[in-house]
Amino acid sequence: MIPKLKRCEKNPIITREDIQDIFPDTFDVTSVFNPGAIKYKNRYLLMLRVQKRSRETVFIMAESENGVDFTVDDKIVRMDGIEEVKEKIYHCYDPRITEIDGIYYIMFAMDMEQDCRLGLAKTDNFLIFEFIGIVADEDIRNGVLFPELFDGKYLRLDRPNTVKLEDGPTSGDTICLSESKNLIDWKRVGTVAKGRFHYWDEGIGSGPPPVKTRKGWLHLYHGIARHFGSPVYQAGIMLLDLENPCNVIARSKNNILEPRYIYEYVGQVPNVVFPSGMIVKEYDQEGFAKLDSEVFIYYGAADTSVGLATTTINKLISACYD
Repeated sequence: MIPKLKRCEKNPIITREDIQDIFPDTFDVTSVFNPGAIKYKNRYLLMLRVQKRSRETVFIMAESENGVDFTVDDKIVRMDGIEEVKEKIYHCYDPRITEIDGIYYIMFAMDMEQDCRLGLAKTDNFLIFEFIGIVADEDIRNGVLFPELFDGKYLRLDRPNTVKLEDGPTSGDTICLSESKNLIDWKRVGTVAKGRFHYWDEGIGSGPPPVKTRKGWLHLYHGIARHFGSPVYQAGIMLLDLENPCNVIARSKNNILEPRYIYEYVGQVPNVVFPSGMIVKEYDQEGFAKLDSEVFIYYGAADTSVGLATTTINKLISACYD
């Protein structure tokens, strides 16, 4: 079978060597991975998760004209207003970027004193970022916004952390759908998909924000196989109903991307491909992704570097039925 995704020959496209020393924030960083991605004014932008040697994390932007060769900023992203959060924030990480009516929303994980929450920020120029607030009151991760409103409401895919791992953190095995009228207060609508026991996706979580196609909402997600003793992170794809995204039209039986190269096998967390950013090159006049459009998928490799894989919308839809 012909692979649905093709890795970039320059992989990994961003490594720790690409991150400049930014005093006093970063110096000789440990890793860079799990970027959010968006196309803005014909430029490819990544919001990188950069980890210091203290294991603290910061966001740094990177820019490219072709989606492959990136120049990394020499400053970290500052979110105005986040300093007003009273509870201690240990880490902000894994940003996902969604554009809605000219505003770019960044949803990200926040490690707090007791658990993980979701934070939300916005920008219209990727120079000034405004922190909107903490947008979850439970232990939760992998929040991604849909790129349009449904009957005046915002929709979000998320993954509640309800599974306690042996000698490890709390994780999750269910992607859920939530709705909000104001982006701050959210209500659970229903379950979208669950992990499949003893398969490649026992634990699951959303990847990049869903992409609208005429066949349905195309949603890339990560799956975790835990039955090997050491977890293996892979990527899969599902197609959700355009009107009711709780309804899964089709879901890939097989993973579409798995660790196969040394930079995916070896790193801070071995055996990881973690899709977090997806850029579709072409949409039609009604806002649907074109079937023959090229797609760039950005992923974290072994929690250490950034990889790129390319495909088309048509191949991704086809993979949902494999």
